[in-house]
Amino acid sequence: MNCILKYIIAISVFMSAVCVYGQSDRRDVRKGNRDFRKEEFKEAEIDYRKALVKDSVSFAGKYNLANTLYRTGDFEQAAKLFDSSESEALVSGRTADYYYNRGNVAVNMKDYRKAVEYYQKSLLVNPDDLQAKENFIYAKKMLENQDQNQDQDQNKDNNQNNNQNQDSNKDNKQDNNQNRDKNQDQNQDQNQDQNQDQNQGQQPKISPQAAQQMLKAIQAKEKETQEKVNKEKAELYKSRQKDKNW
Repeated sequence: MNCILKYIIAISVFMSAVCVYGQSDRRDVRKGNRDFRKEEFKEAEIDYRKALVKDSVSFAGKYNLANTLYRTGDFEQAAKLFDSSESEALVSGRTADYYYNRGNVAVNMKDYRKAVEYYQKSLLVNPDDLQAKENFIYAKKMLENQDQNQDQDQNKDNNQNNNQNQDSNKDNKQDNNQNRDKNQDQNQDQNQDQNQDQNQGQQPKISPQAAQQMLKAIQAKEKETQEKVNKEKAELYKSRQKDKNW
């Protein structure tokens, strides 16, 4: 991967560091091109910005400044400048180079989907560009890997959500079972208490036969007691008579 990216950068510089002239005097642009060739990119950036101050719609200034920012690693600004000069690039005779360089910027921003599109457009204009073909294959492969990783991450997130839902359902089921057991225990205790209260408030029932037997037993006991009392009284009376006669 690193070798391919370095190779992309090197090719990009060679293809994009061309002298693109506009109208009449473009001394700042030409000076920027000289600094660019010497890889003095900060000085080249200043030169191209000076050219844009004098002519804000200068295609040469925007295009070469975009290439310079690409070399300094400011890919976001480079992309904006390339995008703002697309219409001029399509009529400049440098369409293939423009899309190739725009594809390189997209690769470095890891926007492989756009990179594939830009390399395809470059190859439509110049089908014999081997570097564009190689970069297209690389970007397409990286896009496939990116999509695959996203799918795996999505599946992982879905599995985590499913596991969380299962755990939640399990916890809810356990809570419901615990509440059900608790309610059953409470109901059982209440029923036991009610039965005890009912038993305490009720008198034991006696059948008529048992009641009759109990009555007879009581009467017999009373008769026996009465006879005993009468016997004791008679003996006492006799005792008193003996004492009197003696």
